[in-house]
Amino acid sequence: MLKELVHGSQYLGRFMQRLTFLWILAFCSVGSFPWESTAVAQIPVEDVWQYTFEPPAGGWSKVDFEDSSWATGTAGFGTHGTPAARIGTVWDTSQIWLRKSFRVLNVPKRSALLIHHDEDAVVYLNGKQVASLKGWSDRYDIVELSPEDQQVLKSGVNTLAVHCRQNNGGQFIDVHVIDVDAVPVLPKPPRMTKPFASELLTQWGATLTPENAWTEYPRPQLRRPDWVNLNGEWQYAITSIKQTEVPAKWDGPILVPFSLESKLGGVQYLLGDDEALWYQRTFIATKAAGKRTLLNFEAVDYHAEIILNGRHVGTHVGGNDPFSVDVSLALQDGQNHLVVRVEDATEKWQLRGKQALQPNGIWYTRVSGIWQTVWMEQVADSYIEDVTIQTDAESRSIHLHVDFAGREMASPRLKVSVFDSEKEVATADTPSREVSMTIPNAKLWSPDSPYLYQIKVQLLGESGQVVDTIETYAGIRTIGKVRDKAGHLRMTLNGQPLFHWGPLDQGWWPDGLLTPPSDEAMLFDIQYLKDAGFNMIRKHIKVEPRRYYYHCDRLGMLVWQDQVSGGASPPWTRLAPDPQDAAWPAEPHQQFMLELERMIDSLENHPSIVVWTPFNEAWGQHQSVEVTKWTENRDPSRLVNIASGGNFWPAGDIADHHQYPHPGFPFDANRYADFIKVVGEFGGHGYPVAGHLWDASRNNWGYGGLPKDKAEYKQRYVQSLEILNRLRQQGIAAGVYTQTTDVEGEINGLLTYDRKIIKIPAEELAEMHKSLFQPTSKDDSER
Repeated sequence: MLKELVHGSQYLGRFMQRLTFLWILAFCSVGSFPWESTAVAQIPVEDVWQYTFEPPAGGWSKVDFEDSSWATGTAGFGTHGTPAARIGTVWDTSQIWLRKSFRVLNVPKRSALLIHHDEDAVVYLNGKQVASLKGWSDRYDIVELSPEDQQVLKSGVNTLAVHCRQNNGGQFIDVHVIDVDAVPVLPKPPRMTKPFASELLTQWGATLTPENAWTEYPRPQLRRPDWVNLNGEWQYAITSIKQTEVPAKWDGPILVPFSLESKLGGVQYLLGDDEALWYQRTFIATKAAGKRTLLNFEAVDYHAEIILNGRHVGTHVGGNDPFSVDVSLALQDGQNHLVVRVEDATEKWQLRGKQALQPNGIWYTRVSGIWQTVWMEQVADSYIEDVTIQTDAESRSIHLHVDFAGREMASPRLKVSVFDSEKEVATADTPSREVSMTIPNAKLWSPDSPYLYQIKVQLLGESGQVVDTIETYAGIRTIGKVRDKAGHLRMTLNGQPLFHWGPLDQGWWPDGLLTPPSDEAMLFDIQYLKDAGFNMIRKHIKVEPRRYYYHCDRLGMLVWQDQVSGGASPPWTRLAPDPQDAAWPAEPHQQFMLELERMIDSLENHPSIVVWTPFNEAWGQHQSVEVTKWTENRDPSRLVNIASGGNFWPAGDIADHHQYPHPGFPFDANRYADFIKVVGEFGGHGYPVAGHLWDASRNNWGYGGLPKDKAEYKQRYVQSLEILNRLRQQGIAAGVYTQTTDVEGEINGLLTYDRKIIKIPAEELAEMHKSLFQPTSKDDSER
């Protein structure tokens, strides 16, 4: 999403002004100042304040004012990234009122305020106004008290009260009374270990228990009947990252598969990059002769080490893809002890998506550890490891490539059967790992008719015995592009042009963060969008549980799938000429490509997925042309949108522009003639719903400012649709509206973050959206 964030375009100008003072930040980071004295300070630093964002009652600056109902926070107060600021408590609203008590050992001869402030800061000492500072500062300044104000300071306990307001850009307020002859060293604020604890809870989160936590089979496209779900209550511990021995003591329970930071996980702790997160649980297993046991993790963020019964059995790096470990040699009959050790630095080179150490604006609470289902299955000694499915609408065919694992077989055979409901419509028996079958009178997959053929794949031994069996499915469809009679490229499905219309979908939840509270909750979002007349979802900077794509397959919802972002970014030039790429070291680039390959490998069989998007808005964008060519070669059956809204290189299939709040596109007949033109993000119209905000005290926002009422909110939405429809007639082939739900401070969703309030009913939206699917002209209707 666009980087103007909460504060609009004025943020950048002010931020650039402040960069001239970045030298002072270096002093703050080590707790010293250029004027620091070695004299003994008579006024110890006190960083604990009472604060409120709501206008307080009269007399709030007086010594005897009762402030126990105010929140307690650690100085300073502001937004991360503000130069020279030492953030202890986030303040991103328009105003703040602060009070603290501090002790004076001996009243110094010369007293002053040590202050770094935002606009029009007013400071009271023991009830008397001692400063009124206009504008904002970019550093800690010493403001000496007048002789009259010096008399207000006393030995013992004193009271400081402050009011500060904020209009644009980064913000910060921190005030201390000091001895001018002994300027104190301001300590670094303690690392925050608790995420913001919102009261929001979804209806599915409210009914969650260890017994019903994600009980569905997690891998719909390669199913076996015998499996064991290991979700539920585990034990966790936090240790130094240097510790490699399994902890002797555990900190308490955690509910898997919910992350360490989430409400549903039950811990809500922010893992530091100098810490390791440990899990343990026991389970009962029975070893079977001639069988292997596979331990499967759908996703662990980010670096995972697996230990079973004291034996190291596997390591995985990457926070968004499923992996499997053969634990047959370490497994015991009876009780087994499973340990998982996790490291998660969140912000360095690793791919993290929307996670941030300091969530704000479009960046959200970080996620660490196990965040998707953990499960176990027994397989044959030789077994089917993977099936890759390709289909073709014109030939009505299904092609399978089957991979085996385990003990190598002398003469394996495959038997494949395709079923239309319960009727077998095609079969093959072959020694090859490649199987192609033509389906008579085939039903094609589309959003209007999402038909899925069920497939059984059997691995046969030398004597014809069944060694392993898996079940999967396929939707027969072909993705392509065609030039209309006006010369514009359009996306096609099964040879027919189709306008793609969908929301930007973050897939975040107030109680589960990256993890939906349940399969039913995840389905709720997709069904609402389907009922609302959308035919596509842009899955934004997140890889969902594999069941998400299964639901899209069976409901008929197209998916544009983003790669998860991270790492260094170049300057963001959007669709301007002469784009730049970031310079990435070889090792992070290799990891990026590995995780891109894993995402495609785990999701490529889903007919719903029609577009791969490696980059978004220049986030981590590097080697763009090379990444495009690799993606096209890896999966030639889908379209490639190399950089949604990002730095445009003449590569891939799509030229994607982002514009807020209403859609637009910088048409250039020459530059984009050979590309499908889309508006990959627009809208973001905000509408707050009281009682359903992640944090009611913060600056909740939407693009273009907030409407005065619901009628204006709907009017803005209709206006965006009308503009998009005109753009469609000018050659735009798809539109992506921001967004499905509110997310943390973003209140621009069609649903509230807790999914309890639908801002615009699905049936109203479906009626509004009909115009986007009408023929644009007589020529278009005759294509």
